[in-house]
Amino acid sequence: MDKKYQVFVSSTFSDLIDERQEVMQALLELDCIPVGMELFPAADDDQWTLIKGLIDDCDYYVLIQAGRYGSIGPDGRSYTQMEYEYALEKDIPIISFLHTDISKIEAGKSEHVAESIEKLRAFRELVTKKMCRFWASPAELGSQVSRSLVKLIKSKPQTGWIRADVASSDEANSEIARLRKEIDELKAQLDKARTTAPEGASGLQQGDDKFELHFSYYHNGEHEASVEITWNQCFYLLAPLMLDESSESKLQRELQEYLKLQLDSRPRVLSVNSVDFQTMKVQFVALGLITKSEKKRSIKDSGTYWSLTPFGETKMMQLRALRK
Repeated sequence: MDKKYQVFVSSTFSDLIDERQEVMQALLELDCIPVGMELFPAADDDQWTLIKGLIDDCDYYVLIQAGRYGSIGPDGRSYTQMEYEYALEKDIPIISFLHTDISKIEAGKSEHVAESIEKLRAFRELVTKKMCRFWASPAELGSQVSRSLVKLIKSKPQTGWIRADVASSDEANSEIARLRKEIDELKAQLDKARTTAPEGASGLQQGDDKFELHFSYYHNGEHEASVEITWNQCFYLLAPLMLDESSESKLQRELQEYLKLQLDSRPRVLSVNSVDFQTMKVQFVALGLITKSEKKRSIKDSGTYWSLTPFGETKMMQLRALRK
């Protein structure tokens, strides 16, 4: 049965337009489905999520590297290097095509900042540890891609894509059965996660065990105080904020408003002890109630966000849901 393979093409862009066209043409002639940055939005905070999703859907990964390191991502690596390392992490078959002699690339298409030159050198060194080929012109690159990908498909065959109307009934039914089994297993894992605490949690403080929470406040002078609060009381207070997600600062503010109500003086300024707050957060993580949020926000946002785990949601419902 004829299959079409989806191939992710990764490279810097403006300096390799002709080269990318040669590669795209070579892939189309092999009946492959090329995927590249031409499809990405120009400036989107969620760009990296889109890129990872596209790489996940691909059967093979092609890297083209010349004289530029590329646009820098949030962690200081270029998006090209981030894509390459993500493909490595996902064990997607990779073949890289490196320019034969970077020194012969015209100045407008080469790095001239020392830091970028060093990053490109280190990235190139990383790439040469895996399968790679070398090229000096767009035409040579297209030819190299054609020959190399044919060999890679033979040596590392992947799932590929088949039109639904030509897939055999037996194959389709087998795939449906496999997916149903996978869904059932995932549902069982999710059900277990909603009702079962992590291993070792039984030996930790929780529930009605008390925790002394220290804080300072200002009322006719600065004062220090503490209250005893059970872990259930604390989770009862903070859990609804994390039903979607909450920043650490928002959790602290909610805790501070609660503490103000415990004082007759009702101070305007109150600060919860930082060490105690961190201990509380670590305890909830250890009990399997909260986890660091994976949601994407602005690249400039360096704050830490927290969400409830499935087990944490179940615990919150037990504490807060109103009963008849």
